[in-house]
Amino acid sequence: MTEATFDVVVIGAGPAGYVCAIRCAQLGLRTACIDQRANNAGEPTPGGTCLNVGCIPSKALLDSSLHLEQLHQEFTEHGIFVDTVELDIPQMMERKNRIVAELTDGIGALFKANGVTAIHGYGRVLPELRIEVTPVTGSQTPDILNSRHVVIATGSEPMTLPGLPFDGDHIIESSTALSLLTVPEVLGVIGAGVVGLELGSVWRRLGAKVTILEAAKTLLPAADPQIAREAQRQFKKQNLNIQLDCLVTNATVINNGCEVVYLQGEQEQKLTVDKLIVAIGRQPCTDGLFDPATGLTLDSRGFIEVDENCLTGEQNVWAIGDSVHGPMLAHKASEEGVAVAEIIATGQGHVDREVIPWIIYTDPEIAWVGLTELDLKQAQRPYSTGLFPFAATGRAKAQGKTEGFVKILSDSATDQILGIHMIGSHISELIGEAVLAMKTRITATDLSKTIHAHPTLSEAIHEAALATHGRAIHITNR
Repeated sequence: MTEATFDVVVIGAGPAGYVCAIRCAQLGLRTACIDQRANNAGEPTPGGTCLNVGCIPSKALLDSSLHLEQLHQEFTEHGIFVDTVELDIPQMMERKNRIVAELTDGIGALFKANGVTAIHGYGRVLPELRIEVTPVTGSQTPDILNSRHVVIATGSEPMTLPGLPFDGDHIIESSTALSLLTVPEVLGVIGAGVVGLELGSVWRRLGAKVTILEAAKTLLPAADPQIAREAQRQFKKQNLNIQLDCLVTNATVINNGCEVVYLQGEQEQKLTVDKLIVAIGRQPCTDGLFDPATGLTLDSRGFIEVDENCLTGEQNVWAIGDSVHGPMLAHKASEEGVAVAEIIATGQGHVDREVIPWIIYTDPEIAWVGLTELDLKQAQRPYSTGLFPFAATGRAKAQGKTEGFVKILSDSATDQILGIHMIGSHISELIGEAVLAMKTRITATDLSKTIHAHPTLSEAIHEAALATHGRAIHITNR
């Protein structure tokens, strides 16, 4: 057993942990980052779920599959004709894996460049700010680290449904669904959240007949209702079969497939699929993380309780990212990592949780920040609405991507922007402007007086801001 001393030890190298570790090192703190994830060769692969089996590989496959769909449905309109199309799923997966490997290697290089000590192992918090590290490979004798501060950033894992354990073949989690080497003829997905919609879109584009079973009675209940209705309309046009108000009661592996039994309302239904993806949400990876003598506790769902600065009930023990309550989003986790590093080093750090953007990378994409129209109605807060369709923008017309719109909600009295909601092509690249507008507390009038380049999709934001006062130029104001 060896011992070492650090200013900060971070447990977990996902978007929360590795960012926190790098920022701590930048601020002059002697920092170590512990992570257990490894590739098939046993080599460390920092980056957490997001980089390895989540955000990045899913976006790679969404991009590849969208190219195929555009080839089939859009190329002829551009005067491009292709006689033979061959689909090589293993090559597609190799591209995805190469992207992931390049980015995980990049984090390792950033650790070295910033002086972060990367430790490949399992971390466990002991009393008195000591951390037990069990190596992933080699000697199983734990090492002990001493630290002035401990930051827990252990991430999350997919939730399972009772009676539906993952078998890695027929009933699978999202990470397995990102590595299939053949296209299922019939695919079932439980859950129409971000993961379910994105994975369903990937495999539908590649040729699967996809049915998504969602427990909620409305699609995307957290989104603005008008956005959700438009999303449902677009998905229906794509033959992405989304069934709402579905309670899955059982799934049985039969004849090299899976039979799913569910209640839709009060009616029992059955669905037979080749693969069943369970995408009902995620839960924190905190089991066995603490020695009981630390005094640290978990709530009933496994989350670590923290204050607004991410400090636990124990002095100098912090928790960030998916291990604490709040949106399970990589960018939220990273901001918490930066904030905690700066609080430790300088006493100053903050995360503005009122302006966290949400994005779903389907086609059309869906994004929003701030309050929805339903939020404002329930709060009985007077508001103005400005909506502008992409069909009225020259750039969207030129791209042949005219679905969707931008919607801005502003306070009727003060004109402050309260929420910005979008559905359309490439709007994940527009939501940053919306976040900045809300972060800086500008008004809809301020945004409407900001020059936007022509022709760009961002002009829809400009026109939506004008529309809050009935002054949009390129649509008829009502």
